[in-house]
Parts: sequence; C-alpha cells; structure tokens
Amino acid sequence: MHATVDPSDTLRQLALAQAGVISRGQAQQLGLSRHSQQRLVDRGRWQRLASGLLVAHDQPPTWTTHAWAGLLLAGDGARLGGEAAAHLWGLTDEPPERILVWHPHRTRRVDTAPWAFRREREDVRAESIGDPPRTSIEDTVLDLCDRRLGESELAPLHWLTVAVQKRLTSASMLRRTLSGRHRFGGRAEVQDLLADVRDGATSALELRYLRDVERAHGLPRGQRQAARRVDGRRTYRDVWYRAFAVVVELDGKLGHSGAGRFRDHRRDNAALMEGAAPLRYGWEDVSRRPCVVAREVAEMLTRGGWSHMAQRCARCDG
Repeated sequence: MHATVDPSDTLRQLALAQAGVISRGQAQQLGLSRHSQQRLVDRGRWQRLASGLLVAHDQPPTWTTHAWAGLLLAGDGARLGGEAAAHLWGLTDEPPERILVWHPHRTRRVDTAPWAFRREREDVRAESIGDPPRTSIEDTVLDLCDRRLGESELAPLHWLTVAVQKRLTSASMLRRTLSGRHRFGGRAEVQDLLADVRDGATSALELRYLRDVERAHGLPRGQRQAARRVDGRRTYRDVWYRAFAVVVELDGKLGHSGAGRFRDHRRDNAALMEGAAPLRYGWEDVSRRPCVVAREVAEMLTRGGWSHMAQRCARCDG
C-alpha cells in the first residue's frame, strides 16, 4: 500500500507561477512520485490537461493555463508568439483560440489544438519577455504584419498603429527590428506605414487623414499629437496647424462618448480661447468625403493666413 504524499510548498509555488499547470517531470523533481500524482488526479484534486501535463487544482483551466501548457510541451526556451503574445501585450482584449508557440529545438512538434508549434527563425532574435515568456513587442507586431506567416487576418496598419498608440513601442524601434530581418513578406508596405506612423499618425483614422486629406490635396503639414494642458491635464491635439491657428480633431469609434465627449468639448473650448479654430471629423467624413474635408480645412487655413490653394486629387475629379 502506497502512502499519500502531498505536494511540497515549492511545487505549489511553481504551479502557481505557471497558472496552475505543471509537468509530470517537474512534479517528480520536486518530490512527488508519479503514483502520488495519479492519486491526486483520481481523487479530483488535480486534473490531467495533456500528455505529461497536470493542473494542480480542480477549477476549469484558464486561457493562461493553456498558454503555459504549450510552453511546457515545447520545452526549454519556448515562448509565445503571434496573437497569443499580442493578447499578453495588451494589443487585443480577447485571447485567441489558437496559441502559437515558438521553440528553439530542431525537432518538429505536431500541432495539437489549441497549440501551434513553430521553430524559431534564424533572423529573429530569440528574446523572451515576461511571464509567460513571449516575443518582444516589436517582434510580435512584425510577425503579425508578415504576410509569409499568415498569423493574422487584420491589416498591418492595425497592428502598427495600435502598438504605437498604446505607447508600447515606436516607429523607429519597429523599423530597427525590421531592418534585422532578412525575410519579410510585405516589407515595402510596412516601411511606408512606419514612415507615416513616425510622422505622427497613431491610428487608422489619422493615417487616412494624413494621406487622403492633407497630402492628397497639398495642405501644409500639421503637427501631430501636439501636447497641451487643459484644466491642469495633459491633452493631445490630433493635427495642429500652429502657424494658421487651426486645430483638427479626429474622432475614432471609441473614447468620444460620456466623459470622453466632455473632454472633447473642453479641448475645443480651450482651442477657441487660444484663438485657434477647431474642426472635428470622424471616420465617415475622412474615409468617404476626404475632398470635402480638405476644402473645409483649406478654407480655415486661408482665413488664418495660408496663401496657397488646396490641390485637386483623383477623387476630386471623379
């Protein structure tokens, strides 16, 4: 008859650090025999998650538990990538069903839902960050933009702007990381996007304004994300034509209702009090009527002393 052996405090701490999951090998190394492991499972105190993996509690496994499980299955040096890493970085709210795991080993590992295993690339620095370990923010974003990998259905514009808008990285750091990659699908497109992000376009709406309104119609270049203080708080003007006392605010889908709308009013009022004319446009305005927006902005710029005229673009002639 075998004596019951409870997990040691060290084993419990390790399981807690790994979102409840632990490998049978780890448990043995910390003094819990395979027989004792099985008795914990049979009694309903522990659960079997996958081959060689156990969950050291009786609650439903979380997404993070499955993420750690994928790392343990892949072995030492493994790290999460793709949309799994993006979720951990805060780029997405919902965790992905498919958990991508990069591993440094030469042997191939068979994908088993929810895990997809990929061997590390030679031109990508195997830098693991955080708990659970994941690719760096720059590598995460670029992987999601790389057409060869096919990890994301979202356009590169989304990943580049959301990462910079959240101030997790910068256009210059992304460009530096991209330059170190020998193979990258869609390099020219991403380089062009990064150039616009570097110029201050931190959202899809701001990028459309920069390209389809300002550049396409020959308007002067405005200052992006100009910091100002309103009611003692730092705020940012989306596009500020300082020399002509014109401010353009671009309203995305989020953050402009309730308290957000009140902040918009205070920001507009502050601009008026400083002698600047505030103009406010949304996605529908900029994406569907960029020429109308350009004419309105040009009119206000002219009133402010701009001595040129807006140019006609291909849409204006359409």
